[in-house]
Amino acid sequence: MIYPIIAYGDPVLKKKALDIDKKYPKLKELIDDMFETMYDSSGVGLAAPQIGLSIRLFIIDGSPFEEDPVKDFKEVFINAVIKEETGVLWKFNEGCLSIPSVREDVQRKKELYIEYYDADWKHQKKTFDGMAARIIQHEYDHIEGILFTDRISPLRQRLIKNKLNNISHGIVDVDYKMKFPIKGKGLK
Repeated sequence: MIYPIIAYGDPVLKKKALDIDKKYPKLKELIDDMFETMYDSSGVGLAAPQIGLSIRLFIIDGSPFEEDPVKDFKEVFINAVIKEETGVLWKFNEGCLSIPSVREDVQRKKELYIEYYDADWKHQKKTFDGMAARIIQHEYDHIEGILFTDRISPLRQRLIKNKLNNISHGIVDVDYKMKFPIKGKGLK
């Protein structure tokens, strides 16, 4: 099942998500649906809040990055906690399925150490760097109620304010299903 992507302005995107347990209803089906939704919208990551669920779950598939080592990186992160971010800050132009048509340079640390449960509920403790770390940090921010636009300068935030307002109202051209907070029930 393909879910509509929740657009910028919906309160679920600014809320810190809750942990889940193994008994979460239809979790395997939800994970499969999230991958299907992500692929349908040409994303490399998707967090549960982006489909309206305030739970600590996100998925990643770096295969669109064919020339980068992250191309074989596909993982499910449940109840993830970033324990440490290290290394130099590096800038990269990020976008987000919930904020279509907006891209901004975001600085993030190059490496991270994270603990999480995978799709088989095996506890993982891993270090990631480079593009894999960046994608994890971006999706992790979603379960913390943070958007990439929160990480840009106040000046850049003011410059894109009208674009963000338009997105909230559904005034944006997208080729995947979205749900807009101001438009109400409207799907595009």
